[in-house]
Amino acid sequence: MSNIALGGKNFYGAAVGILMLETKFPRVHGDIGNAMTWNFPVMMKCVKGASLDLVVNKRADGLLDSFVEAGLDLVAQGADGITTSCGFMSLYQQELADQLPVPVASSSLLQVCLVNRLLGQGKRAGVITVKKASLSNDHLQAVGVPLDTPIMGVENGVEFTRAVLGDEERLETHLSTQDLIQAGLELKKNHPDVGAIVLECTNMAPYAAAVRQATNLPVYTIYSFIQWFQAGLLPRPFDRQLWDPRAV
Repeated sequence: MSNIALGGKNFYGAAVGILMLETKFPRVHGDIGNAMTWNFPVMMKCVKGASLDLVVNKRADGLLDSFVEAGLDLVAQGADGITTSCGFMSLYQQELADQLPVPVASSSLLQVCLVNRLLGQGKRAGVITVKKASLSNDHLQAVGVPLDTPIMGVENGVEFTRAVLGDEERLETHLSTQDLIQAGLELKKNHPDVGAIVLECTNMAPYAAAVRQATNLPVYTIYSFIQWFQAGLLPRPFDRQLWDPRAV
């Protein structure tokens, strides 16, 4: 084993940098913004001025430079890859990837095409989003999601969208669970060809297991996506003899 260590960063071992919106709603265990969600270290940085209203309802207008600046700061600190805390940032996947020197996973929606490839003929992925009316064709096209993808919002629920998009400091998790289950069941009923579900919103991961149980469909979230993302940024070492040059 080499005795030489290489530097160049301020922090080590936190390969994933998360660009956070400015919010105050509770980030429960499983949420992207709860550090205890992750079984590996992460770095987080709030993007100044990035409110939920601006990002979800107003296409993050005027915020790209702020996201890039915050991303560059995380990279300078030591991040090897960047993600965001809102699936609606899919709109800027290419711009962020072009302007940041590391891989970018802007949105859980990037999983849709992969999930489609996992399913047999006649089956496709469906999406549950925090606000269907704001998830435009532009958001989908930016990450290659087919425009005919079945999409179900949770706006008709009683808690999740109210608390999250309203940026409330109180959230009833059992009611949010019911909102997600209801959306999943409606998605399955209205689109029998849905063979798996992708949760757009990064705050929905805590409810994925309940949706899976209720619908009996695989459920993919920002958590499943970033677990995969991090595994490529910082691969787990196995037998050192496989790559230690002194073993040859």
